[in-house]
Amino acid sequence: MLIATLIAADQLRKGELNSAADRLAGAGAKITGIGDIVDGKAADIHFEGDLEKAQQALLLEGSMIDFVVQPASNREKKLLISDMDSTMITIECIDELAGYAGIKEQIAAVTERAMLGELDFEEALRSRVSLLAGLELSAIEQCLDEKVEIMPGAKLLVQTMAARGAMTILVSGGFTRFADPVARDIGFAKFEANILAEADGRLTGSLNGSIVDAARKAEILRQGALSAGLSLDQCMAVGDGANDIPMIALAGMGVAYHAKPKAAAAADAAISHNDLTALLYIQGIGSKDWVTI
Repeated sequence: MLIATLIAADQLRKGELNSAADRLAGAGAKITGIGDIVDGKAADIHFEGDLEKAQQALLLEGSMIDFVVQPASNREKKLLISDMDSTMITIECIDELAGYAGIKEQIAAVTERAMLGELDFEEALRSRVSLLAGLELSAIEQCLDEKVEIMPGAKLLVQTMAARGAMTILVSGGFTRFADPVARDIGFAKFEANILAEADGRLTGSLNGSIVDAARKAEILRQGALSAGLSLDQCMAVGDGANDIPMIALAGMGVAYHAKPKAAAAADAAISHNDLTALLYIQGIGSKDWVTI
């Protein structure tokens, strides 16, 4: 049994829901049920058929509706692992931090290429960090205060899943100086990120310890699932860049959130029109069951 969930950016109309069901039926699906529209914007279609054919049938150019097709089993996930920059927060921290050193455009160009998968992640990270040598640590606090904004829906997603018993992990190819306060603010139980080297109140331009790269993110997912006694089918991973692809591909539900093309192509679902609460709707959790502390 499969479920197709439609989530509209604004309002989901009954006609749009019925049209989606018709397209599924036209692709050979046997419709077994159409759910009510929840919160005016989301609904499920239950059916038997081919998952890939269903995905193709639901593609509609110009539509402002996100859709996710998935097996009915293990729909509600018990582990959430998420990227930070441009996923749980609205910015790329290294780009904004570079602004305080007067080199934002130079750094941002490299970041964009790295997230597109055009550059080796670790090499690109170390080269950008080296350009921050000498920057006062006070710039980090200033960046946190002035630039870092939590992504809409992030707290609702993380805190609702946590309240329902899920493990929540923030993983970042960025820096602990940002990931620590962001994780605490949003409500993640754990976090892991890269460590900026510091001396005499300034950045040295290097990193301490091993790098949190694409492989490490996937390994954190594996370790988290194992420690919680979960199968990977019970896990959800969300990110936006090429360095998120391994964990997105590994999780039972890999979500590309307003993502770069390579990440979107690797994901089970791509959310392009909604905020992070879409990840609750695709688990069958409407707003009446959302939690924030």
